[in-house]
Amino acid sequence: MSTDATHGAAQPLLDVSHLDVVYQARGLRRAPFRALTDVSISIDRGRTLGLVGESGSGKTTLGRAIVGLVPVESGSIRFEGDEISALSTRRRRRLSRDIGVVFQDPYSSLNPAMPIEAILTEPLTAHGMSRRDASRRVGALLDSVQLATDSGRRLPREFSGGQRQRIAIARALALEPKLIVCDEPVSALDLSTQSKILDLFIDIQDRTGVSYLFVTHDLAVVRYISHDVAVMLGGEIIETGSGETVTSTPSHPYTQRLLLASPVPDPDRQAARRGEYLRLS
Repeated sequence: MSTDATHGAAQPLLDVSHLDVVYQARGLRRAPFRALTDVSISIDRGRTLGLVGESGSGKTTLGRAIVGLVPVESGSIRFEGDEISALSTRRRRRLSRDIGVVFQDPYSSLNPAMPIEAILTEPLTAHGMSRRDASRRVGALLDSVQLATDSGRRLPREFSGGQRQRIAIARALALEPKLIVCDEPVSALDLSTQSKILDLFIDIQDRTGVSYLFVTHDLAVVRYISHDVAVMLGGEIIETGSGETVTSTPSHPYTQRLLLASPVPDPDRQAARRGEYLRLS
C-alpha cells in the first residue's frame, strides 16, 4: 500500500500512550503476568497501522485493550482526544458505533443459528435503527463486501471461509465505524482468499476513510496493507516506522528474523534467506 496518503490532523484518531496490561494469576503463589509494558502507538484517520509479532508477543492483548475486552493497569488510550481506557459499560456500548472488530475465526464469531440478515441487523436495531431501515442497510452492506443480496437468508455454515470473513467485515462496517481492530483476519484463509480479503479491506478504506489496526504475525500481509508498522516482542514495541521501511530494511534483529522467515518463490533466494535466518537466531 502506498505510504504517501495524507495524514490526518495533528491529533491522531487513536493514541495509546505508555500502556501496561497485567493479568492477575490464579492461585496464591503465582505471580501476575505482565502482558504489555509501556506500549505507545498512534493511528491517524484513514490510515492502517500493522501490528506484527509472533504468538504471545502481546499484539492481540493490545487490540483487546483498545476495544475494552481486557482491563488496563496504567497508561492511556485516547480516541478522538477522549480517554477510553476505563469507560463504563454504557459508554463503552456507545463507543462500539465508532470502533468495530473483525476476529480471526469468522465462523466462531457468527451465531450459527441465525441467518446472515439477522446477524447484520442486530447491531443496527440495538443502536435505534428501525427494522425497515436496517433491512435496507443490510443490503448495502452485503453489496459493499461483494456478496449477493440474497445471502441474507442463508446461515453461516452455507458459506466458505472467505465468504464468512466478508460477512464479519460487513458486520464491523454496519455502524460506519471510524476505526476497525482486525485481529488476524486472514490467517485462517488460503493465500488466494487472503489476497482477495486484503484487497477488500483496502477498497473499503479508500471508499469510507476508515482506519485499521491490523494485527498479524505475517510480515508479508503487513507489507501489503499497512501505511505504518509497529513490531511487538514480549509485550513491548521494539520497532516502528513506515510500512515500506520496516518490511524491507528493518533495523531490529527480531524484525529481520521475521522478514527472513517469510517464504519466497525462488529456491536459491529461499535457501540464502534460511541461512541468514539461522545466523541471526
